[in-house]
Amino acid sequence: MAIIGIDLGTTNSLAAVWREGKSVLIPNAAGEYLTPSVVSVDEDGTVLVGRAARDRLITHPERTAAGFKRHMGTDKTWNLGDRAFLPEELSSFVLRSLREDAETFLKEPVTEAVVSVPAYFAERQRAATKRAAALAGLRVERLVNEPSAAAVAGRVSEGDTVCLVFDLGGGTLDVSLVERFENVVSITAVSGDNKLGGWDFDRIIAQSFCQDCGLEFEGLSRQQKETLVRQAETCKMALTTQEPVIMAVEDETLSASLPLTNEWLIRKSGPLFQRMTVPIQRVISDAGLLKEDLDGLVMVGGSSHMPAVRRYIARFLGMEPARNSRPDTVVALGAGICAGMKARASGLRELVMTDVCPFTLGVNVLNPSNPSRPLMSPIIERNSVLPTSRMGIYQTARDGQEQVEIQIFQGENRYCADNTPLGKLTLAVPPAPRGCQSVRVRFTYDINGLLEAEVLNEREESARLVIQNQDMTEEEVRRRLAELEELKLHPREREASRALSARGERLYAMTVGELRSRVGAALDWFDQELASQEPIRIARAQRQTGRFFDQVEAYLGVLPDGPGEDEE
Repeated sequence: MAIIGIDLGTTNSLAAVWREGKSVLIPNAAGEYLTPSVVSVDEDGTVLVGRAARDRLITHPERTAAGFKRHMGTDKTWNLGDRAFLPEELSSFVLRSLREDAETFLKEPVTEAVVSVPAYFAERQRAATKRAAALAGLRVERLVNEPSAAAVAGRVSEGDTVCLVFDLGGGTLDVSLVERFENVVSITAVSGDNKLGGWDFDRIIAQSFCQDCGLEFEGLSRQQKETLVRQAETCKMALTTQEPVIMAVEDETLSASLPLTNEWLIRKSGPLFQRMTVPIQRVISDAGLLKEDLDGLVMVGGSSHMPAVRRYIARFLGMEPARNSRPDTVVALGAGICAGMKARASGLRELVMTDVCPFTLGVNVLNPSNPSRPLMSPIIERNSVLPTSRMGIYQTARDGQEQVEIQIFQGENRYCADNTPLGKLTLAVPPAPRGCQSVRVRFTYDINGLLEAEVLNEREESARLVIQNQDMTEEEVRRRLAELEELKLHPREREASRALSARGERLYAMTVGELRSRVGAALDWFDQELASQEPIRIARAQRQTGRFFDQVEAYLGVLPDGPGEDEE
């Protein structure tokens, strides 16, 4: 049974499947690849999805919903007809439509998918996405970040490179730094803006059109606003290939027209462009790089077609975007590859893709200056490569304390109250003076969003909490936790690393003087790289250290697996 990849977008959604050694886009019932992420409920209760629903945005705005992806994980509702819908319920209709299209195309049932989400989606938004899939009859074990999907589809570039992926869709902006090293594609830093996308440009164009034509946008009827915004979107798309473009609107009460250019758009959309630079600066800073360190710029997402956006970002970074990416479809193609990887398809078994944790995970600690406002102590920092396992050590805060309560939070703020609570656990500790008893708190977090939190006291007693953003059977949880146990081993304990360290220690024993010092320094550096627990850094370190040991052995006249003839 096939596993499909889905790009669930704010404006359009599409699906792909790994077939005959490549990712293939799946057409919908109209023979098109892009299905508008729009849902409408007809007067007889029929649910319409896609282009048919989009056409009703103007004629039946009170029965039609769009842009609901922006509100995933919230309690916002849309009243369509006589029923209210949550964002995940509306998204489930789109996912169901894609699933049915896939079943028609593949001529077999489809029950499992890999779905892409903005890299900056928090746990609540990711959980809502998985609920939407479940409502659509799809089992989704794996969510893939949209820039990761784009990176694996384009493989960013060949060789050892660092590229910035700028993903501007209809409703969200994701910015990621992607490293490629041999067969590993790794996201090293992510940032974004979940409230910035092509929809904002449509609204700015409509409002600015009214302003320049002497009209009051907010005083228009709902249908007139929808008509203007739709017209603004049409003009925005036309500006990708020609300028000027004449925007015109006319009905019983309105009659106006205005020539639009990309320069006009840049001038009117200044605040939106300024917001774009914030996540770009943040990911570059988080990665400890400068703009000059980037090897390439990849722009994806339908809104990155806009010449105004491409010019602005190219000018800001001082480089032109790659011309071989397909902004509309690259995420879906990448999701299709990820689906093939999950199915263990031949040709993909050697490809490794890592993601990062978009938000910091930590625990509450005492705030000495204001005990009523506990501080958050990070354990897994944002942009840590996933999967990962990290540990923090904490002391008791009061004399005679008999238990610790570990509260788990997600976010970047100093105070726990300003972050998102994820759960809590308690563990008994022997009564003792303050600070004399300690506990170890370990977080183990996998690429599918499963977080295991453990706390151990000095008597090796423990408590454990498993936090998951989806409904899983007990057997699935047990299997996933067994896989996480491997993460708790330090990379230096794994076979390839142990063998390389043993090789270095043997060479250290065989050498003297300056060469011995250099071998020792290489071993120290290799150990530091292992401590990062980041696959790309470790792979690079293994290759670099191995090459150095090859040179040492060549100088000594020995074979890698034992002494040379002159040493027997």
